[in-house]
Amino acid sequence: MKFFIDTANLQQIKEAQALGVLDGVTTNPSLMAKEGITGKKNILNHYVKICNMVDGDVSAEVIATEFEEIIKEGEELAALHPQIVVKLPMIADGVKACKYFSDKNIKTNVTLVFSAGQALLAAKAGATYMSPFLGRLDDISTDGLHLISEIRQIYDNYGFETQILSASVRNTMHVINCAKIGADVMTGPLSSILGLLNHPLTDSGLTQFLKDYKKGNH
Repeated sequence: MKFFIDTANLQQIKEAQALGVLDGVTTNPSLMAKEGITGKKNILNHYVKICNMVDGDVSAEVIATEFEEIIKEGEELAALHPQIVVKLPMIADGVKACKYFSDKNIKTNVTLVFSAGQALLAAKAGATYMSPFLGRLDDISTDGLHLISEIRQIYDNYGFETQILSASVRNTMHVINCAKIGADVMTGPLSSILGLLNHPLTDSGLTQFLKDYKKGNH
């Protein structure tokens, strides 16, 4: 499973990259604003900075919701850097744009997916990635993991190459469960990746090893 980090914070991206397990980045206007990055020029420059820091794909979101504007904005984003993936909304014009971009070999990520039907449309339109929002479904007492397993089954039935990018991942159990179900990618905060390191037995075992080592070297 690929690990993406969902942030616009360069320090966090650097930390995840240094761990050696980072495969890409997803970000959006809200995450940009959180880092104080506003204004079109600054946002575009920031996407390039992120691309220069990581080896993998970087999802950059379009703001437009009408076909012509989505295409214009998406082409501008794709031209920034070869690692850019154009992030499109799961609406009729977004699906149309997805088909347009996939025909031109421009990578896409169809986002805000909340049903198996939407995921099927994204795959039919040739999306590179499709992002079901796990945490947001959990927030409204709906089983986000069940949706991911449904999509996995549908994609496997027909050999769709679209990658399931589990988004809105909030914690380490989300990461583990997505891996068990067979999600291709997960994207979450740095804490959801670093949390995988933690186990009290590792900590106590290491403490004991060091204690024993010191004893033997006195």
